[in-house]
Amino acid sequence: MKKIQMVDLQGQYFKIKADVDNAVLNVMESSAFINGPEVKDFQTELEDYLNVKHVIPCANGTDALQIALMALDLKEGDEIITADFTFAATVEVIQLLKLKSVLVDVEYDTFTIDPEKIRAAITPRTRAIIPVHIFGQCANMDEILQIAKDHNLYVIEDNAQAIGAEYTFKNGETKKSGTMGTIGTTSFFPSKNLGCYGDGGALFTNDDDLAHRLRGIVNHGMYQRYYHDEVGVNSRLDSIQAAVLRKKLPHLDDYNEARRKAADYYDRAFGDHADILIPTRAENSTHVFHQYTLRILNGRRNELQAFLAENEIPAMIYYPVALRNQKAYFQDSKPEDFVNTDKLLDQVISLPMHTELDEEQLKYITDKVLQFMAL
Repeated sequence: MKKIQMVDLQGQYFKIKADVDNAVLNVMESSAFINGPEVKDFQTELEDYLNVKHVIPCANGTDALQIALMALDLKEGDEIITADFTFAATVEVIQLLKLKSVLVDVEYDTFTIDPEKIRAAITPRTRAIIPVHIFGQCANMDEILQIAKDHNLYVIEDNAQAIGAEYTFKNGETKKSGTMGTIGTTSFFPSKNLGCYGDGGALFTNDDDLAHRLRGIVNHGMYQRYYHDEVGVNSRLDSIQAAVLRKKLPHLDDYNEARRKAADYYDRAFGDHADILIPTRAENSTHVFHQYTLRILNGRRNELQAFLAENEIPAMIYYPVALRNQKAYFQDSKPEDFVNTDKLLDQVISLPMHTELDEEQLKYITDKVLQFMAL
């Protein structure tokens, strides 16, 4: 049996090695390393895939979130509502811009931000909502977009974990994750469903004026070379990473399907176990399984992780500490307002999930989990 990895980037690379190697060598030979044709072509191809008017590539997913906020004319102290159960980057950029993060609870079954908690958190200073499409499926965008409309708020989708997922609205319309709000953001970190071989990110929008502004902000606030109309940043997707992403983008749907098949195997193994809750697949969103995250109900989650490690199976806990309790982002809170987040912190464990998992590996993983649960 092949060594089990949390993410098998090498195995995925070997399958497209010739295409990727040639693409990278072409960039080297052209020496168009920054804003070369590969970047522009990737931008166009991703726009077509997402069916969105504008893709603005940038250096990483955290920059994408920051640039999105910078483009919205927010004032110091303006409030941004987002989920307490997510990676720190979502809140980090809010704090860096001297805005105020307002953290709220998530839904227990989907792990995504709870619309009712959003409603309760709105104040006269609220300016935006950042829903996180966590672990691979969309937050409840019907409700979130309605809340935003009712209160004249921006919606910035954190789509770092769900590119390729599709959301079906109550009226039957279907859109790709990241294309529904004011701005969508994503990361191309190597382990993402669409990952490059370094850092990379992008923003998405259907607003022409906003797209123009975003393009200036990513490039030092320049809309004409050497004329700086506003304070910007230096955040560009380099041509080599764009070349890699161009070769991987045509495979994205197949990659996501491979993840779903691995998730199906896990579901069949664990679905009837009294002390294991498998991931919920929301009716209105497809799931692309950036992570496959179980909830362990018997209080032995940490013991399970240690047991799996002893048997050479990596398993991760995303996330062990709520953002509101992190030293950098501390927020006074009442435990009763974060019941679901606090339960998840003690229960969640993510099993290996990537495009290269085979049946032998999946059987070994599931057998070991069930062996532990029977102890």
